[in-house]
Amino acid sequence: MRNFLITSVLCLAFACAEPQKSSIPYYNSPDFTPYFISEAEAATQISHRIKPFAFYNQDSILFDSKSLEGKVYVANFFFTQCNNICPDMTAQLKRIEKAFLGNPEVKLLSFSVTPWIDDVKTLQKFSELNQISSSNWSLLTGSKEEIYTLARKSFFAEESIGYNKATQEFLHTEHFVLVDQKGRIRGIYNGTLALDAEQCIEDMQAILKEG
Repeated sequence: MRNFLITSVLCLAFACAEPQKSSIPYYNSPDFTPYFISEAEAATQISHRIKPFAFYNQDSILFDSKSLEGKVYVANFFFTQCNNICPDMTAQLKRIEKAFLGNPEVKLLSFSVTPWIDDVKTLQKFSELNQISSSNWSLLTGSKEEIYTLARKSFFAEESIGYNKATQEFLHTEHFVLVDQKGRIRGIYNGTLALDAEQCIEDMQAILKEG
């Protein structure tokens, strides 16, 4: 009996010492293979990070990605003249915005894929038209080459998962990409669907608790 108790205590001790695996996967490549691992394991196994960037937002302020350190954020890629998937994406981002309204630990980023059309004034008008009033949501414009490179190489943003077009080819995707406090991709969602937006909200809440 004494040996049994000792063995049980040791087993419990080792179980407690084992790092808890996250319920929200980590992603390291464009094919979005999920890694359900612990934070300690992610520190050594997940090498991909969103590269630094700086673009102007709808308020004519230079938005530097350094301000995202320690934040959880969702990114999407749109253009103001789009009347196909973009209105649905904006509606679902507003759902996410509402869920985290006033939360300084959460950000939303919408990068224009037609920055030669969507200058700061155009983004500002779009923001007013869609009643985007939260300081947590930035509409970003800048160099087309820089935005497209960032989209495809950092966010793995594309119509089809795992497929990477040449940088100069037009980018049009409905995907939302969820990024954690350390710049690692933690989720990809269909930004036109309310169900996916709700899942994104749940995953963001879980990551905030992890952090």
